[in-house]
This record gives sequence, C-alpha cells and structure tokens, in this order.
Amino acid sequence: MTQPLALLCYERLLPGTQLVNRLQDLGYRVQTVQAVDELPLCTASWLPLIVFADLQVTRGDVCDALRRIRGNPATSHVPVLAFHSAEGAALAEAAHEAGATLVVQDTALLNHLPQLLSQALEVD
Repeated sequence: MTQPLALLCYERLLPGTQLVNRLQDLGYRVQTVQAVDELPLCTASWLPLIVFADLQVTRGDVCDALRRIRGNPATSHVPVLAFHSAEGAALAEAAHEAGATLVVQDTALLNHLPQLLSQALEVD
C-alpha cells in the first residue's frame, strides 16, 4: 500500500522536525518545502493528502500561499493545517480567512496529531 503524502512547510526547526517524525511514525510520507512561495506550486505538482504550514515564517507570506492553494481548482480541496507558537496566536484569524482548514498552536498539534489529522481530513 502506498503511504499518504503530507506536504510540510516550516522554518522553526523544533516543531517542524518533530512534526516530520510524528507524521512518519503515523505512516505518512513527508515532503518538505523550504520556500513559502513554492507551496502552492508544490501542492499542485505533488497532490498531497494534507498540507501543513508554519505561520511564523520570516521569508514569504503564508496567507497568500494559502489563498493561492484555495484559488486553484486542482488544489482547493486539499486540507491545510496551519500552526503557530503561543506568541504567534495573532496569525490564526488571518490564516482562517486565507483558507486554512484548521489552525492550532504547535504544542497542541504535536500532542494531538492523530485527532487533528482525522478532523482535517473529514469529508463534508
């Protein structure tokens, strides 16, 4: 059986690498994207089951990337789980407005990953 693909864009090493490891432990194949601006194109090219985006990046606009993913008919259905630290909570509303399926604090994401994956992957 083929492993589902999770696409991950992050700059902060601690939550990013922990998320990679946890996703792999859950049986996901993980591809990372270094540049936020490449996230929409990579999503369209690789067609992942889910996209994870760190909201606290210094290079690029995550919300713009989310809007581009939602605006593309080929990727508009892909769930996007955005995450931030406690200091980045102000970014949550903008991410929701840009089209994130779920927005959570990184500690909650790491502690409750299986449940959040189930919630994000629910089909309406």
